[in-house]
Amino acid sequence: MKKQRQDALLRLIAAEEIPTQERLRSRMAEIGFDVTQATLSRDIRELKLTKERRNGRRACYAAPIQQPLPGQLRDLFHGAALRTDYAGNIAVIHCHVGTAQAVCASLDALHRKDVVGTIAGDDTIFVLMRTEDQAKEFAMAFSELMKTGGIGC
Repeated sequence: MKKQRQDALLRLIAAEEIPTQERLRSRMAEIGFDVTQATLSRDIRELKLTKERRNGRRACYAAPIQQPLPGQLRDLFHGAALRTDYAGNIAVIHCHVGTAQAVCASLDALHRKDVVGTIAGDDTIFVLMRTEDQAKEFAMAFSELMKTGGIGC
């Protein structure tokens, strides 16, 4: 139950701007997780959530960049992606035909600070990183994810 609750919490903060614990608790209840403030505080601490400003707006909950991926995303990345590479500050993810846009949308939902933007075709994703080192690190981490399905990228 804890894993499912924490995965749901991560999906919520990736999809929505949630500025307060009370709003987060309310949204969790709406999706079927009736949590106490103490449980929510513990989850926030365990997941190492922070508050960040998105688009100059109010500070909202966000997951750290190296946060382990929720199970559904991990499975999607592990099952759809074939290989990765990088050149300069661009990482490239090669996917099974027809899966690149789903992988790209899921990657975008992570709101990584090191990712400037993404472009998906039918079977290829370009990930524009801020630096060449970040592109190399991203490609290596994503490659490891594809092999094991067990690390966050």
